[in-house]
Amino acid sequence: MAAMVIVVMGVSGSGKSTFGEALAHAEHWDFQDGDELHPAANLDKMREGIPLDDDDRRPWLDRVSAWIADQLQRHRHGVVACSALKRSYRERLRRAGPDVRFVYIRVPHDELQRRLQQRDHFMPASLLESQLRTLEEPAADEDALTLNGIDAPERLLAAVRRWLDGQELPVA
Repeated sequence: MAAMVIVVMGVSGSGKSTFGEALAHAEHWDFQDGDELHPAANLDKMREGIPLDDDDRRPWLDRVSAWIADQLQRHRHGVVACSALKRSYRERLRRAGPDVRFVYIRVPHDELQRRLQQRDHFMPASLLESQLRTLEEPAADEDALTLNGIDAPERLLAAVRRWLDGQELPVA
């Protein structure tokens, strides 16, 4: 099997980092939390409650793309947690190499709000609405797997394995 990188995507609070790390661990793949690749200026803006724009995200997406490209060039499977909110961002990440796939974790608004209020993170709950306004859920032609972020992690892992094996899956 050729090297593959899975981008676990979704808004802040969706569980993409937690699930991405669990997926990487279960498959014995490398993991990168995209939050760790943000330039300091982006982290400062978010801490101040200022939403990022496309110009802010560009250098961050470049770093995520570089990580993906490096994994694929070294023939290593990987998982990266990255919000990838817009189709154009996902297209940019896909250009990093031949086998980049997306797993979108969809979570209801109230649950996202609850999760964000319960954690200590640079991304304040006040930025959730701007992320949801920016979010373009993956379209059918993007070949992304959509998961229900309320489901148990074991169920999510099983769904990803079936998807990777080419089995038909229900829409979340």
